[in-house]
Amino acid sequence: MPLKFLGRYAHEAVAVDPSGTIYLTEDANGPHGLYYRWTPPVGFVPGKGALRELALSHGGDTAGTLQAMLCTKGGRAIADLSEATRVGTTYKVTWVDVPDPLATETSVRKQFETGAVTGSRKLEGAYWGDGGAYFVASFARSTDGSRNEHDGQVWFYHPESETVQLKSIFGVNPDPDADTDYDGPDNICLDPNGGLILAEDGDGIQHLVGVTTAGTSFPMARNDVSGNEFAGPTFSRDGKVLFASIQGDGYTFAITGPWK
Repeated sequence: MPLKFLGRYAHEAVAVDPSGTIYLTEDANGPHGLYYRWTPPVGFVPGKGALRELALSHGGDTAGTLQAMLCTKGGRAIADLSEATRVGTTYKVTWVDVPDPLATETSVRKQFETGAVTGSRKLEGAYWGDGGAYFVASFARSTDGSRNEHDGQVWFYHPESETVQLKSIFGVNPDPDADTDYDGPDNICLDPNGGLILAEDGDGIQHLVGVTTAGTSFPMARNDVSGNEFAGPTFSRDGKVLFASIQGDGYTFAITGPWK
């Protein structure tokens, strides 16, 4: 059942607020993809089958409100998330209604005037935790129109303060075949013991990468089978087992701690 109310664009990942709000990434370029928020209509009760029921209802194709993120700093609009180069960088967020979520004539990300919303190259992984939405920009290059180059940013959107903060950033990887350098974070999950787990989808060796609460990174696992990416990291409810897969090879792992 297509959930058309979530918009027609290059969907990548999703983070779901238990209240029903949904946050979505767009992996696109020319122009860069956007970060979206879908707010359910009044009276919507989240739960099993609720989105399907909404999609089938009268006016379900455009139910709720789809919006794109605009970041500002001191009143100045941030055109590109790659402008941020320091961990802790914080922007104020406002949400701009998408004129035509179904993109009947114009791609969603092309429906906005310059400076009306904030874009980013390679918006990918997303995860709900810590009372907000984590999301990832996998890389940025000057050749794709980005303001600054990097090999990965991790952002956190806090709904209560309506701010987004840079939690971690990877500089351009000087040696993708080294175990000490990482690039192209994609899927992401919150580590219940503190920090984050990132699935690397970059050049060279592919890792599961841990990120501490201070924003520093360390290797957790390495793919010695192939050059394919890790995907879908997530912890068991009790926080004792980390599940992760290797995309393409068809492996799924259950990794036990200790996690301290």
